[in-house]
Amino acid sequence: MAASISDVTEMASSTSDNPNTGETHSRVPVDEFPLLAKEEKDHTLQEGEATTRSAEEMEKVLREMETKYAAYVRRDTYGIMGTGDICIWEKAVLVLALLVFVPIKVVLLFLIVFTYYLICKLCTMGRLPIHNGFQESNGDSSVTPLNNGSAKSDAQAASNIATSSPKHEETFAHISGMRRVIIVNSGRFLSRAILFVLGFFWITVTRRDKVRVGKEGEAADGVDLHPSAIVSNHVSYVDILYQMSASFPSFVAKRSVARLPLIGLISKCLGCVYVQREDKPSDFKGVAGIICERLRTAANNKMAPMMMLFPEGTTTNGNYLLPFKTGAFVAGTPVQPVILKYPYSRFSPAWDTISGVRHVILLLCQFINHLEVVWLPIYVPSEKEKSDPRLYANNVRMLMASEGHLTQVEIGLQEKRIYHSFLNDYLASRVSQ
Repeated sequence: MAASISDVTEMASSTSDNPNTGETHSRVPVDEFPLLAKEEKDHTLQEGEATTRSAEEMEKVLREMETKYAAYVRRDTYGIMGTGDICIWEKAVLVLALLVFVPIKVVLLFLIVFTYYLICKLCTMGRLPIHNGFQESNGDSSVTPLNNGSAKSDAQAASNIATSSPKHEETFAHISGMRRVIIVNSGRFLSRAILFVLGFFWITVTRRDKVRVGKEGEAADGVDLHPSAIVSNHVSYVDILYQMSASFPSFVAKRSVARLPLIGLISKCLGCVYVQREDKPSDFKGVAGIICERLRTAANNKMAPMMMLFPEGTTTNGNYLLPFKTGAFVAGTPVQPVILKYPYSRFSPAWDTISGVRHVILLLCQFINHLEVVWLPIYVPSEKEKSDPRLYANNVRMLMASEGHLTQVEIGLQEKRIYHSFLNDYLASRVSQ
């Protein structure tokens, strides 16, 4: 449901299954492979060109691709893009799951989502959506909600949260009192229920966020701080479900999400900031500006909801950490780093280079999935970091890589598209041979 933080920045301006393999924090240069550099010039093959390349040539380029773009390589049982050859036993398991477990899970998931939609519908009944963030509604003084669902009347705080979003952008996050409590608490509970249906029966959570620290490790216990945003590595759409169950933050979402049946109303109750890809109205100051205001307000007002941002800009296979975009750090406010890992033995829940439909089906076919979460201490930026968002982003990234035993690589969404395009050509060549 959420869009990556790369959408925000664009509008505003080694391959081990186990990450603990001793290759942590290494950086993979992007110019070590001359053959691959040549291939990238025409990575999108013309129609029929894949069939003219020999299997040996394609395999050679594939090996180079997997070395250079290791952050996107799938190493699970199902192989490249989930289309690899599997044994007879695995096929039997899939058939059994498709016939028995998947239909049951789909029905349960629909019932959960529909139930939460009805809850949101009832709680927003008689309330008009706000078009400019959190502001006064129906003549009443504004009420700014807490992350945990409680609320307090505070007109001044509400005016601080108001943002310059498009006039047609709607949100119900201004709803307060018991209605807000029901929306938040039921949302957290039902999000966890969805994770349970998906096979995440146990989620291992490690909390290290009791002590607030800055770059140099100075303690900040004497200062009452509130993180403005949760920043996390991005592995799967499951990340969003976990964060909804844990803290119910606001997300950055594509504008089309607001128009989806069921999900649209839920996203408005979350207070999502929508990425608008069409022509922007004259009063639209940009999603980055909206997020910056949200972050500053959340840092100064505990009653303002936090945001959930994925500064990598896209998903990886979970063993690597891409360069961070600066959108979550421009405001210079404290952030809450979170590390997510998905241990697996058969199918990897990572949504790296595999189609969404195939990923959902294989995820539903897997009876048990695992998730490990580490909440790091709230990161308080230094004055130098506040004035240099790039430095701030890099320091948080290095901390997360160190604590999560993740390998830092200097590639991004563009390289992921190159790799994904080649895999499509590679699979097409295999079919034709």
